[in-house]
This record gives sequence, structure tokens and C-alpha cells, in this order.
Amino acid sequence: MPVIAPMPAARSTRIPSQREGVEDTVAAGTTVDHLTETYRAHYRSLLGLAALLLDDTASCEDVVQEAFIRVHSARNRVREPEKTLAYLRQTVVNLSRSALRRRILGLKLLSKPMPDMASAEEGAYDLLERDALIKAMRGLQRRQREVLSLRYFADMTEAQVAETLGISLGSVKAYGSRGIAALRVAMEATK
Repeated sequence: MPVIAPMPAARSTRIPSQREGVEDTVAAGTTVDHLTETYRAHYRSLLGLAALLLDDTASCEDVVQEAFIRVHSARNRVREPEKTLAYLRQTVVNLSRSALRRRILGLKLLSKPMPDMASAEEGAYDLLERDALIKAMRGLQRRQREVLSLRYFADMTEAQVAETLGISLGSVKAYGSRGIAALRVAMEATK
């Protein structure tokens, strides 16, 4: 990266134009040589400044390089060579802020991931399976249906089912066992 060096502020240099001998006046400012020396001497310190403001090395390097490019392109505006480093520091800070702003805006605009949802096909399959289960439950004896409903859908213990239905614990186990066997046969028949 070329560095801009200062030119004497009091005088301006005349450079012959490539167009038919017309002369243009170049304004005094930081020269390329001065900017090159500033780059060599202060690149690491400017990189450290960017590292305090940004979180990754690649972004820091990009910001510092961009700062030197911008100062190089605006070197004629830096009238006093000793202020080149201050100009570079301010440019690094401003570019770091811009990078953070873009990053935050990008995070805000990212679409939020969809929650894990069943697909329409899975939902349709579950609905068919549930309908088949309800149909099979309706085909069970009344006591088997009551025991299975209380035990598995109401999440009661066998003792609670026995107390709720007013039957013995052994009857709950028997109705439950026979009901599950009948459900298994009915559900396999629907597949």
C-alpha cells in the first residue's frame, strides 16, 4: 500500500498536463511517501485499535486497509503531515462503527429459523393414525375402553383407575391387557 508523504504547504507544484502542454496545479497535502512511512510505522497500532472495536482479525485488517485507501485518496485534504496519523485513527474508528452497524443490521434482518414443526404430510399421517385409533377404541368393550382411556390418556395409575371405576386392581389389569391386545389387532388391520 503506498503511503502519502506531505508536500510543503506554502507552495504548490506545477505538473505538466498530458493534454497539449496545459499545466495543472497540485494542491499541497500529504504525499504518498509520507503515507507509506506512516503505514509501515503505525499499521500494527491501527490494527490494535480496530481489534478493540471489532471482534475478528479479518474485519480489523479490512478496516485498517480501507482507512489507508481512503486517506490515500483524500491525501490532498490532509494539509499538515503530522495530522495524518490522527486522520487515520479517526477513519479506523468510523469504519469500525460502520462495520458494526452493518453487522447488527444484518442480524436484525436475518429471518428467524422456523420452529421444528411437523410437515403437512406428517400431520396428515398423524391425523389418519389418530382417527384409526379412535375407531379401534370405539370397537372395544365398554370397560376395556374406560380402563385404557383412564390409564393412558388421563395418565392414572392402575390403583387410581380401579378406585375411579369401582373395580378391583386385578380387573383393571385384565381389562387393560385385553384392551391393548384388541387395539393392536385392530390397528394392524387398518395398515
